[in-house]
Amino acid sequence: MEFSAADFERLLMFEHARKACETQYEKDPLDSENLVKWGGALLELSQFQNVPDAKQMLNDAISKLEAALTLNPRKHQALWCIGNAYTSHAFLIPDADGAKGHFDKATDYFQRAENEDPGNELYRKSLEVAAKAPELHVEINRHGMGQQVLGGGGGGPSASSNASGGKKKKKNYDFTYDVCGWVILAVGIVAWINMAKSLGPPPPAR
Repeated sequence: MEFSAADFERLLMFEHARKACETQYEKDPLDSENLVKWGGALLELSQFQNVPDAKQMLNDAISKLEAALTLNPRKHQALWCIGNAYTSHAFLIPDADGAKGHFDKATDYFQRAENEDPGNELYRKSLEVAAKAPELHVEINRHGMGQQVLGGGGGGPSASSNASGGKKKKKNYDFTYDVCGWVILAVGIVAWINMAKSLGPPPPAR
């Protein structure tokens, strides 16, 4: 898996955030906000792993986020992040039936997040994406793209698949990457905000 310079910077940032959250957890294991940040960092880092490691990291993220919900059951950020974790996990499962259970759980968590924070545009959009996710999963695996989409080094379909496809196939690819890219971007935005809050302002320039 090859990383761009921007990917590598993100990897370093979220790895730093993960370690900071571990340190904070040792000081205060009942800090629900820290658990959400930790789960969010693991969710981001999972994008840079091979499939078995990504699945394990997503499970770890869900565990941290569920712990946050144990402390604060109405924490909608945690609910939303768990929905994203289940969505990401589903796309790593080639079998449609196996993925469906994860998509169903994702929808449930997105709905719970929206119930806790009505009118949140991000949560509403997540529900819309979740409704289309099983169809996207089938389309992605039909074209052999399953592990490119949510891995760290995807970026687009291969040259060989482009060469054999027509306009309709290209449109499907574009749509798939638009939607899956939006999910990853949404996770990134929330994680960036959380990390920025936790790390504080940058030091003044000298």
